[in-house]
Amino acid sequence: MMLESNDGVKFKAMLQGFWGLTSRELKKWMKEPLILFMAIIQPIIWMTLFGKSMNIGAILSTSTLNEINIPDIRIPGNLLNPQIDGVVTIPSFVLSENLRSIFPTISLKAMESTFGVSDYFSYLAVGMISMLTIFTSTFSSMSIVWDRRLGFLYKVLSTPVPRSAIVLSKVFNAALRSIFQSTIILGLAAILGIRFSSTFSLLNILAIYLAIFLFSMGISSLFLAFALRSTRHETQMAVVNLFNLPLMFTSNAFFPTRMMPEWLQGIASINPVSYITDALRQLTIYQTNYATLLIDFTYLTVFAILLTTVGIILSWKYLTK
Repeated sequence: MMLESNDGVKFKAMLQGFWGLTSRELKKWMKEPLILFMAIIQPIIWMTLFGKSMNIGAILSTSTLNEINIPDIRIPGNLLNPQIDGVVTIPSFVLSENLRSIFPTISLKAMESTFGVSDYFSYLAVGMISMLTIFTSTFSSMSIVWDRRLGFLYKVLSTPVPRSAIVLSKVFNAALRSIFQSTIILGLAAILGIRFSSTFSLLNILAIYLAIFLFSMGISSLFLAFALRSTRHETQMAVVNLFNLPLMFTSNAFFPTRMMPEWLQGIASINPVSYITDALRQLTIYQTNYATLLIDFTYLTVFAILLTTVGIILSWKYLTK
């Protein structure tokens, strides 16, 4: 009975500590107008500027043909008709008109074959959700460095609050902030013209939030593990900046994995960013392939559980006064 009572006390302390620390993190975020403003305006800036500037579809538009000087072409006549001898010259204006008539169909097929959708903005918009989730989750590890430097962490460590509650509160806060920013991106993308698939529904939005939550839990736990013993925010900033861009550009966030060099495809196949991005696209712009979606969520679940567990175990060892 005494053992059960002690376990109950520890569990209660865990819940109270987790809720108290999570509330503190959220209140800090909400009470800082500049930070809250940046959380809102950052996805808007990225979506409107970066999202619209990378207009790959324009490369395959008919307007591009106007800038290409198509020369006359001389071909053997028997290619056109076996009875024609000699060489036949096809004027440039004939070629240009024929290309204009078939180019829209070719470009549409090329876009769909490469990106799975007819416009690159829809493809990129979903990738930007993954990108901002990376930024939000990785930079969440900075807060534990500041808590240590300001002395707040030492006060928490002197209370009955379990060390795991400290890590979980940071991780949970990062996940909530990522979901908040992702909602802004989705809403803005809808305004700017993202093309949702016919399988997109309100239920898909809940699945999107779940995918973001799992990915954010895993990636923020990883970077919090790096920050557990850090006393200088410059060190943690260097770690974050070292991994952010490689995580993005070795995934399918901006470009299909199958179009990458073979050695890079191997890296992308184990990159968690590839799995969250594919899950989000399956739920938004693609006709949902539930077998693929199951693989994505299985990977994200294992990723979140594994790295969160590692973060908790390391907190027991390294999160000291």
